[in-house]
Amino acid sequence: MMTNAIQSYHAHIYYEIELRPHAERLRAEMEALFPQAIYGRWHDAPVGPHPSAMFQVAFTTDLFASLVPWLIVNRGPLTVFLHPETGFPRDDHSKNAVWMGRQQAIKLDVLPERG
Repeated sequence: MMTNAIQSYHAHIYYEIELRPHAERLRAEMEALFPQAIYGRWHDAPVGPHPSAMFQVAFTTDLFASLVPWLIVNRGPLTVFLHPETGFPRDDHSKNAVWMGRQQAIKLDVLPERG
């Protein structure tokens, strides 16, 4: 697959419920630094294929070079699950994904192969 197949990215910021204040601070900083990203709702319990509480940040390929390095050095104790959007959700959440922090099991069976 060519990199031009990547339409955008999602970063899922996972947190343990006792670390939500840290996640809130991280998100506030991200919103100030990267206002062009799209910030999803808070999920204090697992949702969809995701095994932990989290919020999602969707961003364009142009933002990758600044947002991702910032997350690498600023995520603190939080886990970041980063994946591209190529139109193949199952692959994007498995073989095309990158973990920062503790890797967790994604429920791939709930994701379509294409879509």
